[in-house]
Amino acid sequence: MNRVPTVILRAAILAIGAIVLAICVFALPATWRAVAAEYPTHTYVFYIIILLLYLAAIPFYGALYQGMRLLRYIDSKQAFSQLSVTALKRISIFATIISGIFIVSLPFFYIWAQNDDAPGLILFALFLVCAPFVIGVFAAVLQRLLQEALHIKSENELTV
Repeated sequence: MNRVPTVILRAAILAIGAIVLAICVFALPATWRAVAAEYPTHTYVFYIIILLLYLAAIPFYGALYQGMRLLRYIDSKQAFSQLSVTALKRISIFATIISGIFIVSLPFFYIWAQNDDAPGLILFALFLVCAPFVIGVFAAVLQRLLQEALHIKSENELTV
């Protein structure tokens, strides 16, 4: 089996993880420091949003780890195994948790948008909610399909 696609996917996962890590290490602390001077009346809103972004990074890295495990199973020819189903289930759970964290942040984005008179922030916040939700639903559908394939495979092995 050609391993190039999984190597490319691993590189993409590592790049995405590095980008989010750079945002968490460099961009968010700089934003944290600048918020007090820029918005003295609504500083708490931005602190809560930044804290929720840090909180969302935890399940994000959990999902990336599960994605790497899934690629390892594919490389070791265990793609159609219960291990892959479990990895997809965990990815779905992590994505749902991330979406839930961003749902909690929506009122704070609304306050920020009202303060800045920037309705585009609400769309950005909705994107933050919808993107992990769609990924979670997609992972759940793949998990169901893989579970059904495993069930059919076990039935075929019993009939032979």
